[in-house]
Amino acid sequence: MSKYDLASIARAMVAPGRGILAADESFPTIEKRFKSIGQPSSEENRRAYRELLFTTPGIGEFISGVITFDETLRHKRNDGTPFPEVLKQAGVIPGVKVDKGAKALAGFPGEKITEGLDGLRDRLAEYYDLGARFTKWRAVITIGHGLPTGFCIDANAHGLARYAALSQEAGLVPIVEPEVLMDGEHDGERCEQVTEMVLKTVFFQLHAHHVLLEEMLLKPNMVLPGNKSAKKWSVGQVAETTVRCLGRAVPAAVPGIVFLSGGQTPEKATARLNAMNALGQHPWELSYSYGRALQDAALKAWKGDAANVEAAQQAFEHRGRCVSAARYGKYSEKMEMAVA
Repeated sequence: MSKYDLASIARAMVAPGRGILAADESFPTIEKRFKSIGQPSSEENRRAYRELLFTTPGIGEFISGVITFDETLRHKRNDGTPFPEVLKQAGVIPGVKVDKGAKALAGFPGEKITEGLDGLRDRLAEYYDLGARFTKWRAVITIGHGLPTGFCIDANAHGLARYAALSQEAGLVPIVEPEVLMDGEHDGERCEQVTEMVLKTVFFQLHAHHVLLEEMLLKPNMVLPGNKSAKKWSVGQVAETTVRCLGRAVPAAVPGIVFLSGGQTPEKATARLNAMNALGQHPWELSYSYGRALQDAALKAWKGDAANVEAAQQAFEHRGRCVSAARYGKYSEKMEMAVA
């Protein structure tokens, strides 16, 4: 695949008013989601739920791409159409999560390293053949007493860069996700310090691995006080600090930044993204790659009942249109009260 094609896909994924749906929940994660609505995490339930999301009328107006799980990429619609084709028909780019999860980093208590590089080249070729056109790899960084260590940051940045290089080699746009977790008592200033350090290390490694920045997207956390911090920040503080941090660490060659919601409520994730875009022009598109912040209302409306599919799709569409408005800095709380 030519450089032009990969760069075009990356830009299409952050097209105005659109963003990415993270529907790549692992088996343990989707089981927790389904338990919240009293449903078992059977393969058919998982398939039916993802079909509900992917066939929502007008999805292509607010979703540019969908990150799937390995199982989901192989699933089909009830009529036998493979999910990647279902998404393409809706004007949505199919993607897939390719890491094998964050595991304990040996010798470094409290820290994790993401696994999955072994055999990745072959898996990427298969995913391309199945219809994927982009990939995602998540690394997690914990803030705590004496954490993160420099070694943990370096090791995860190296893994992200190796993954990104392999993805581009396979003709797939990599989404690079270094997530600084919001769990903890740290304040916003500490989160900013760690996030900047992590991003600078990641881009050092991306350069070292000859990753072309025009052909990738970044999926970072927003800069926030820890969820147990006594100090709370306003929407404006989060927006201004996050943009400042990104400006110090993310090269302008990156076409777009697609934020993770990371445990924020749908309303807060939307309002904070809106405030960033309302600040004015930025070197990169500021978009979203939300999971729970896009899906929660739909999941609760569905409840595992086929009779609720239409209501669930309406809930998903309404949430999507709220977040889409945030891409333009035009979201308001009044939109939350609108009928889907």
